[in-house]
Amino acid sequence: MQTELAPEFRDTDEGREAEAILRKCVHCGFCTATCPTYQLLGDELDGPRGRIYLIKQVLEGKAPTRSTQLHLDRCLTCCNCESTCPSGVQYGNLVDIGRRIVDEKVPRPAMESATRWLLKEGLPSPLFGPAMKLGQSVRGLLPEALKAKVPAKQEAGAWPTATHARKVLMLAGCVQPSMMPNINSATARVLDAAGIQVVIAKEAGCCGAVKFHLNDQEGGKAQMRANIDAWWPQVERHPDEGGVEAIVMNASGCGVTVREYGHILQHDAAYAAKAARISELTRDLSELLPDLVPALKARVRAPAGVVAYHPPCTLQHGQKLRGGVETHLRALGFDVRVAMNEAHLCCGSAGTYSVLQPELAYPLRDRKLGHLKQLQPTTIASANIGCITHLQSGSGDTPVRHWVELLDAALGAQGRA
Repeated sequence: MQTELAPEFRDTDEGREAEAILRKCVHCGFCTATCPTYQLLGDELDGPRGRIYLIKQVLEGKAPTRSTQLHLDRCLTCCNCESTCPSGVQYGNLVDIGRRIVDEKVPRPAMESATRWLLKEGLPSPLFGPAMKLGQSVRGLLPEALKAKVPAKQEAGAWPTATHARKVLMLAGCVQPSMMPNINSATARVLDAAGIQVVIAKEAGCCGAVKFHLNDQEGGKAQMRANIDAWWPQVERHPDEGGVEAIVMNASGCGVTVREYGHILQHDAAYAAKAARISELTRDLSELLPDLVPALKARVRAPAGVVAYHPPCTLQHGQKLRGGVETHLRALGFDVRVAMNEAHLCCGSAGTYSVLQPELAYPLRDRKLGHLKQLQPTTIASANIGCITHLQSGSGDTPVRHWVELLDAALGAQGRA
């Protein structure tokens, strides 16, 4: 796709990156076939190809409108289109650039701006934990729309105390410790059972995704730099000298962002090299399963019943990790199945999307649950807290859990020992 950038973008880092991405697009339209919002709305401008044209027009100097902003807002950033694209168009990076530019030029209504500010400042805030605790204490009295965002209180269980030669860092996350603390402790227990110690740097906070994708990109970058600083003492030491061998993510939404630190901070002279090293060391928890299966197989007692697995977009499209969870959990005795239809499509969670775009997020959720429930599962599993919370809000009596929680429960106290 040929383009002629407007002077204000021509000699900028963003402009050069956007132009290189645009030149890869051959406007074939394969992406529309796998775009969730295009599936729902049938509007060319609510598919990747249409949004690419909108961004191209803005970069060429056409003034964006409120309509431009709405079409970009409706994108889930699920990157399904990247998996489909035969030309390797990095759509996710392009839409980040386009959204930032459009938001600078198009003012939002006051209520919408306030909601977005509350999300980007509130979710990573230290006050989120107490607020969630309060919400859980009165959960039964909450209206259904709010109740869907407040999961029932969960006990975390014990954190292992053993020391191992093999160590990995883990990001606790900004909302996970308050909403579903057992995911982190279950991760630590499972890895401990395989002889791997989990280390958490207390100074590390939000991965930066919330602010970055709500167009506070400088705020997101500041959080990324803070995490790099928190992790660096462990990273710069060799594993033989007590350092860590990897940075493990048990929330794929955080994982895909941390894997992008090197790209996002590539022009930051002080942090570019460190950010690239952090991205290089980052692993989704599922990538450790080849080590875990032989170490744990004899001790796992998988329960009967079908586990319907929903692979998050941030795992299968963002990180290009497909099939690992299902294959290795089956090797451990679980009857894991994925939906027979549309397993590649987004569930509608997409970070803050379910709050900002509920009219699209909930139909996508119900569509996903319809396919998963055809498997008649006893449990639905996923690998990202956003997906888990969103699906649980509509799954009725069928529990939705992180796959590592299922593995932790199947090990039991005796198996972990």
